[in-house]
Amino acid sequence: MARAAGCPFSPPPAVLALQAQAPLARVSLWDGSSPWLVTGYAEQRALLSDPRISHDNERSGYPHSTPAVRARVKDSRTFINMDDPDHARLRRMATARFAIKRVEALRPAIQQIVDDQIDRMLAGPRPVDLVQALALPVPSLVICELLGVPYADHDFFHANSMILVDRESSVESARQANVKLLDYLDRLVAEKLADADDDDLLSELATEHVKTGELTRRELATMGVLLLIAGHETTANMIALGTLALLEHPDQLAALRAADDQELVAGAVEELLRYLTIVQFGLRRIALADIQIGDQTIRAGDGVVIAIDAGNRDEQAFADPDRLDVHRDARQHVAFGFGVHQCLGQPLARAELQVVYGTLYRRVPGLRLATDLERVPFKHNAAVYGVYELPVTW
Repeated sequence: MARAAGCPFSPPPAVLALQAQAPLARVSLWDGSSPWLVTGYAEQRALLSDPRISHDNERSGYPHSTPAVRARVKDSRTFINMDDPDHARLRRMATARFAIKRVEALRPAIQQIVDDQIDRMLAGPRPVDLVQALALPVPSLVICELLGVPYADHDFFHANSMILVDRESSVESARQANVKLLDYLDRLVAEKLADADDDDLLSELATEHVKTGELTRRELATMGVLLLIAGHETTANMIALGTLALLEHPDQLAALRAADDQELVAGAVEELLRYLTIVQFGLRRIALADIQIGDQTIRAGDGVVIAIDAGNRDEQAFADPDRLDVHRDARQHVAFGFGVHQCLGQPLARAELQVVYGTLYRRVPGLRLATDLERVPFKHNAAVYGVYELPVTW
């Protein structure tokens, strides 16, 4: 379902039209299947916390987003595509590094990375592509440091990550990109096993779980691919798209730029997460049993697509939901999902966005778009919405 021309920050009109009629509706997918599309905020939270809803993407009837995604199920299976207890056991291995206290300890390092990138940007020519100058390097540098992945290889993993999140990628090109990333992480894990003295997440997991036989090397490599892609792709798009949204809402940008209050910056991050909701093709699930939602019954085996972008624009949950308001209390949004499968890395994403949004507009008060909005290339074909480039000047 396409977004409306001239409305790049809003969910597709067809999705919102379905939401206006009912919180659940049947839709058609590329493979001829007819899963439920859930657009109501309350219904989304109910289903995402219901143990009768499965994330197991190997089950028959699971609503895969593309042929390429379905084709690589076996090769890219991680804890996010499992149900408890396997999901909880594997997720727990990585949880500590993304805990709030551990992430807060990283904040000075994140601030230094942001300041360094802005210094380079200000010293260079204008206009500049904010994606390449800031939005992509910042989360990439942070996740590389956390995982123990050499940032020098960023061109390689950026290029292959883009193929994997592009819904138009062929089955073969996505398979090759996935294999390249898996082989790369597998070699890196082997190096960690041989010399696990480094204080990074991959070294820790290799020592504590691969050497003990709890994980195979390939399983850890698969988890590493997930964390590497999710750790840079989502935040990079939020930095660039959030900046564009603020530039298009100068009153909100002015309020954020003038804020000395970190609570206002943190609140603005939550509002931008709600307003933009960059996971644009929905969270995919399958029902394990019959579930009654209002006057509709989701039958066992039915696919379910949870349109969190629509949920975050539900007027039953958020007053005047189509208005960007950095003073809004938007903490109850579902941009990170909800329930046991909600985003593992959300504390890190929040910290990075708070530092960027709290620094960039203050240090570059004259920041402005260097092209027309209509000429900005949006990622309509990517699983994670954003912009391919954002020319800015000051």
